[in-house]
Amino acid sequence: MAARPSETAPPVVLAPNFKRRLSGVTATVVRLVPLQARQIAIRATAPALPDHVPQIPLWRLPLLPRRVRRVWHARRNVEMIGGLALRHLLRKRMALLFTSASQRRHTGLTKWLIARMDAVVATSDKTAAYLDRPASVIRHGIDTDAFTPAPDRTALRQRLGLPDGLLIGCFGRIRSSKGTDLFVDAMIAVLPAHPDATALVMGRATEKDRAFLQDLKARVEAAGLSGRILFPPEVPVHEIADHYAALDLYVAPQRWEGFGLTPLEAMACGVPVIATTVGAFDELVVDGQTGALVPPGEASVIADAVRTALSDRDRLAQLGAAARTHVRAHFTLQSEADALIAIYRDLLRRA
Repeated sequence: MAARPSETAPPVVLAPNFKRRLSGVTATVVRLVPLQARQIAIRATAPALPDHVPQIPLWRLPLLPRRVRRVWHARRNVEMIGGLALRHLLRKRMALLFTSASQRRHTGLTKWLIARMDAVVATSDKTAAYLDRPASVIRHGIDTDAFTPAPDRTALRQRLGLPDGLLIGCFGRIRSSKGTDLFVDAMIAVLPAHPDATALVMGRATEKDRAFLQDLKARVEAAGLSGRILFPPEVPVHEIADHYAALDLYVAPQRWEGFGLTPLEAMACGVPVIATTVGAFDELVVDGQTGALVPPGEASVIADAVRTALSDRDRLAQLGAAARTHVRAHFTLQSEADALIAIYRDLLRRA
C-alpha cells in the first residue's frame, strides 16, 4: 500500500518520547502517532520505538529548517525542556503543547515549564483541576478493532494456555501503588467459595519490587491457592488484547493512578471492570452499568464487589456487553487522535 502524503511529507508535528523503557507515555505515542499520521504530517522522535511508528531521529532535530512552524507535543518535563531548547536556543518556530496526566501538586519546575507552553491538554477532569491554567480535557482512547471480544473465548483460552471456568484478571506493573497486593488478598478471600474461578496477576515487577512480588506469591502459597492465583509472565504489547478478551472480570485495584488505561482495554474486550476511584477510573467506568467503583485501599471492599459480580453470571455477561458499547461510544482511539489534531492545527494557524 502506498504511503499517504502525510506519512512522507516533512513533519509539522513532533511527538517526543525520551524514555527507552516501556511506559504509559510510550504506549500512548506508539498507539496514536501511526493513526494521526494518516491525517497530518506527524513524527515521533525517540531513542527507541517500534519500526511501524512514523519517526524522525533525534539527531535530525537541530537540522530542521527554522522557517517552518511546527508543533512540539511533550508529555514529560524533559520533553518540555527539549521543546523550549529548540525554540529559544536553536530558534525553531515551535509551538509547544503539553499533555498532563498527573493527579498531584506540581513541583516549581513543572509549574514553570507548563506556564511556558502554548497550550495544555489534561487527560481527565481531575488532572485539569491540578493545573494552574486552563486546559483542554482529552481522555485517552482505545483501538476497538485491536481490543475486541473473543468470538470463541474457550478456543482463545486453549491457545493462550489459560484455564477454563471463570477468569478474573489484574494486569500491569506489579507494585504497591498499583494495588496488586489488594487484588491478591481479595482473591484469597473470594476464590475458596468459587472453585471454578482462577485469578491472573500478569505484569512485570521492577528490581525494587521483586521482594513485593515474592511476598505475594508466598501469601498465595500459604493460602493453598498456588494453582488458582497465577502469575504468568508479562506478554508483549501486541498480545495483551487477547489476554483481556479471555477474562470474565477485570479488577483495577490501584491505590494511585494518573489516568489508567487498563479498565478501557478490558471494557473494549467486553469485560466488566471493578475499579477503585483513583486516576480517571470514575470517569471511565459507569458504576452499575459497566462494572463497579469502590474506594481505594481496602481488599475486603474489592472482595465484596467481586462476590457480587460473580453471584449473577447472566448479569456479568450483560455488564460486559454494556462495557464494550460504552467504550465504542465514548473512548475510541480515533476520537482522541482527532481531538489532538484539531489542537495541532489551531496552533499551526497561529503563525
